Amino acid sequence: MEILDRLNPQQRAAVEHPGGALLVIAGAGSGKTRVLTARVAALLAAGVPPRGVLAFTFTNRAAREMRGRIAAAVGEAARELWVGTFHATGVRLLRREAAAAGVPRDFAIYDREDQEGVLRGLVRRLELSEEAYRVGAVLGRISDAKNALVSPAEFERVAASPYERRVAELYALYERELAANGALDFDDLIGRTVLLLRDRPDVAERYARRFEHVLVDEYQDTNHAQFRLVRALSAVHGNVFVVGDDDQSIYGWRGAD
Repeated sequence: MEILDRLNPQQRAAVEHPGGALLVIAGAGSGKTRVLTARVAALLAAGVPPRGVLAFTFTNRAAREMRGRIAAAVGEAARELWVGTFHATGVRLLRREAAAAGVPRDFAIYDREDQEGVLRGLVRRLELSEEAYRVGAVLGRISDAKNALVSPAEFERVAASPYERRVAELYALYERELAANGALDFDDLIGRTVLLLRDRPDVAERYARRFEHVLVDEYQDTNHAQFRLVRALSAVHGNVFVVGDDDQSIYGWRGAD
């Protein structure tokens, strides 16, 4: 296969890994994404059905590029692959399994401006100081909690100061407001998917059996919720192939660990 002929011996050894979990760590410009792409193409060439491969990319652009490279190597089979960001994959799963997840199938997705509007209204409703409870700071705390899979009730239980107890109250009201509007925010797209797979073992097993291979690009920038999603979807076969460079990790500030 031409895509394999362009690899060096170390890259090819990773691509031809026989199965199970593999962590590929390599520096900037060393061809990590090329290895991930070649791995997918090699799996398809070996007879793995396209619907059995799930690849997580860091951006939508990277997903398009990867799909294009795979299509150039294996043809139309690439159309059936699940390739996308964690958020895009979460949307796809939640819309398919809306009833099981307890969300409307046509849920809206709130962007930052929508989130700030909801929270600003809640701060004013509770007559809190907008200086003390800055919308950006409070949203950051809520986002951190969601990425750690901490519910409003759990947040309130560990709140250690009056400020944190107020943030817990705002978090709970924010969640109710989103639910009333049939909406999810970006953190929910992953968090609610993880909770779906946790609370519905039948759904989790169905997808874990479907995806024979799970691959992740830019693994150094994943957080706890994303790790839980990868683990749940690879629980049956254990074929997890991740590439990254810990020296390039830039998203610790938003929970990447």
